[in-house]
Amino acid sequence: MMFCMVALVARAVYLQAIHECDPKFENAYQHIDVVPVMASRGMIKDRNGAPLAVSTPVHSIIINAREVKKDDDARIKQMEKDYRKHKKEELHLDKAMKLTEAEKVQIYAEYQKEKAYKVQQIEKLLDLPIGKVSALLDVEKPRQFAYLARRIDPAIGEQVRGLKLAGIFIEPEYKRFYPAKEVAAHLLGFTDAKDVGQEGVEAGYEKVLQGISGSKRVIRDGQGHVVAVTDTKEAVKGKDIELSIDGRIQYLAYRELERAVNEHKAKSGVLVILDAKTGELLAATNQPSFNPNTKAKSNYRNRAINDVFEPGSTIKPFVVAAGLDSGYVKPNDMFVTNGAYSIGRRTVKDVHNYGTMDLTKVIKKSSNIAVSQMALRMPPKYFRGVYHNLGFGESAASGFPGEAEGSLIDHRRLNDFARATLSFGYGVSSSALQLARAYTALADDGILHSVSLLKRDEDIDAKRVFSAKTAKSVRAMMEQVVTKDGTAYEARVDGYTVAGKTGTVKKSGGRGGYIAKKYFSVFAGIAPAKDPRLVMVVMIDEPSAGQYYGGLVSAPVFSKVMSGALRILDVAPDQIDTMPILLTQQFQ
Repeated sequence: MMFCMVALVARAVYLQAIHECDPKFENAYQHIDVVPVMASRGMIKDRNGAPLAVSTPVHSIIINAREVKKDDDARIKQMEKDYRKHKKEELHLDKAMKLTEAEKVQIYAEYQKEKAYKVQQIEKLLDLPIGKVSALLDVEKPRQFAYLARRIDPAIGEQVRGLKLAGIFIEPEYKRFYPAKEVAAHLLGFTDAKDVGQEGVEAGYEKVLQGISGSKRVIRDGQGHVVAVTDTKEAVKGKDIELSIDGRIQYLAYRELERAVNEHKAKSGVLVILDAKTGELLAATNQPSFNPNTKAKSNYRNRAINDVFEPGSTIKPFVVAAGLDSGYVKPNDMFVTNGAYSIGRRTVKDVHNYGTMDLTKVIKKSSNIAVSQMALRMPPKYFRGVYHNLGFGESAASGFPGEAEGSLIDHRRLNDFARATLSFGYGVSSSALQLARAYTALADDGILHSVSLLKRDEDIDAKRVFSAKTAKSVRAMMEQVVTKDGTAYEARVDGYTVAGKTGTVKKSGGRGGYIAKKYFSVFAGIAPAKDPRLVMVVMIDEPSAGQYYGGLVSAPVFSKVMSGALRILDVAPDQIDTMPILLTQQFQ
């Protein structure tokens, strides 16, 4: 009995620790594994259904180097068996002869040659450095898992599979593709290697876009090969989302902004377009941009939404509106400027001595002195409250990740000089998106709109900030800015009335002061001014080719983009004196 027990133990040790299983019995050693099935990510479309981000099937190549080496002996034995069989048939023998040592060496050399060829082909197909795969195999303890390539063309994956090298596995995955490339890169963002959103809309709407992974139970043999599949749970594709963005307008905005930034040798630039009636974001572009398909090192921040600047004189129409709405400023009031205005020991200056001005001329010539006088008529709490009601100092709540809140000075710190500087855009900071949103209050007859990245028919969160009469009056004043003797004649759009305001803002330095000869060139405008459809903000950061005024740098960009956008949306011209010319051009 003792002898039998010792024999059984010895046999068990031999089978489990010493003996290598014959290939024909390997399928007897099976185990069950659960393999995840990746879900396809939802598509991102523009408002017209054009694809902005799609997921395409790809292959990832995995190597189990330990299994490659383990398969060597089995493959050599099979080659020896095939050689003996061929020799038996060739010599017409009843029983195959044993192989000589020379024949064994020859077979081993042939196998190594065949294996080396497959390895070289894999390295060539996957564009790997020569010797990369061999290095994984020629180690004392080879790795069981390593990626050779991620997200490659399925056709290449099938070529790798066709080489039939043991230990090489094909893993189906999905790769995100962005047809618009740089045009909408900062808005859309991108995904990582696991197809998880990292920036922009991809990150902000991750829970909607991501699907639900499936799974399948597989039976593997002793070498890890799948021999059967059971209990498959299908993956659920992520939901598609339809953005408010119009791809045609987005491209137009990107092209013209890129041209302006290059022409003026600027550091960067942003452009935002909102629907004046619904608050939908129709375009948001940044320069410089990047290609999300390659994700080369770049600044991925969406400066139009995430970065802030002091809006400068583009704030002045709101000061006039605040004064008119509250009665602190009368429609027929006149303001004496004379070039300089003392507030305590401080002085506010204008670029020129404009003398005595009415409200329209204040907006048209952009007088710091006149708006300072208006601001000092209003109580600090009310004056600051108007800015707050317009959305300054708080996020526009569009749903975009990392959206800027900006800053707005507290009313308790608003001494007379602080109130004056706040009236011409210092002491407050906002993103281009926040500024564009504030302008919807002037565009839609006093109603401020919320911002939406998704397509919608109406804005249920809209709120009234100014009376309709006040908004229309200020908008009419802003039309004078885009006349020959205004500050933004370059912003005119043939066939359409335009209401706008320029801003040329000194850039702040690290110690609270301002940097000499460095500016933000800004233009904010509305068109058509009679019945507004679009609101646009253009900001060029640090133009250095000579011109730096908002009316000369940013206003021409507004003109070109707004002209194209209105025609894309089929908005009828409203400038009566130019309509005959436009109709003649159209029929010609």
